[in-house]
Amino acid sequence: MQKLLISAALLVLAAGAAQAQKMTAAQVPAATKAAFKTKFPTVQRNTWEKEGPAYEAGFSMNGKTMSAVITADGKLQETETDMTSAQLPAAVRTTLARDYKAYQVHEAATIVRADGTTVYEAKVAKGGKKQDVLFTTNGKVAPK
Repeated sequence: MQKLLISAALLVLAAGAAQAQKMTAAQVPAATKAAFKTKFPTVQRNTWEKEGPAYEAGFSMNGKTMSAVITADGKLQETETDMTSAQLPAAVRTTLARDYKAYQVHEAATIVRADGTTVYEAKVAKGGKKQDVLFTTNGKVAPK
């Protein structure tokens, strides 16, 4: 029984460590903050999280909830704009209805990568299991 409790505690700790870590602006590299301010000069408030080796700024702009992932040396990797699942392209909705019909879509977003390509993200869940699926505009599953 004690081994089971210890194992459960370790799983909880590991899951927490795998998630993004909230940060203060003082903990974010100057180049990262400067790149954010250059790209989004009208944004007055944002939050910061550490995502792997990069930093994610969360903010609102033009009434939309957004985020930007920026490296420590100031390179923008991607921007993400939240949307409803009904706003996903028709081809993406068709693929979700056909291939993920047992899942519920909980969130959706448009992601614009540094190379200018756009993919659409659907956060889906089935029986407590959640996953992010990326799609091209034509509804094909895209690589992460």
